[in-house]
Amino acid sequence: MTAPTLPPCPVCQADYTYEDGTQLVCPSCGHEWSAGAPADAAEAARVWKDAHGNVLQDGDSVTVIKDLKIKGSSAVVKVGTKVKNIRLIDGDHDIDCKIDGFGPMQLKSEYIKKA
Repeated sequence: MTAPTLPPCPVCQADYTYEDGTQLVCPSCGHEWSAGAPADAAEAARVWKDAHGNVLQDGDSVTVIKDLKIKGSSAVVKVGTKVKNIRLIDGDHDIDCKIDGFGPMQLKSEYIKKA
């Protein structure tokens, strides 16, 4: 009897995927997806929400709701800092933006609210 062949990771195309309950997991990049649904459908259905549950879209303006320390620097992004024209991305830090006075950076959606 041969073992079932699992599909490669849809993100990094690695062949090392394994099953974890009903999910498939890629140990190379950490991506998880449903074993029953196609990966493209799961990615297309992704909805980003701010700390208050409002749906975010590319180009939205948001406001920081917590002082955020910048890794590798002594600078802090203060509460109330307005960020314009965000771009939504996949990953742990799911907002890509430019903050005046700080430059390009990535933020977590749990620390912002829609303006």
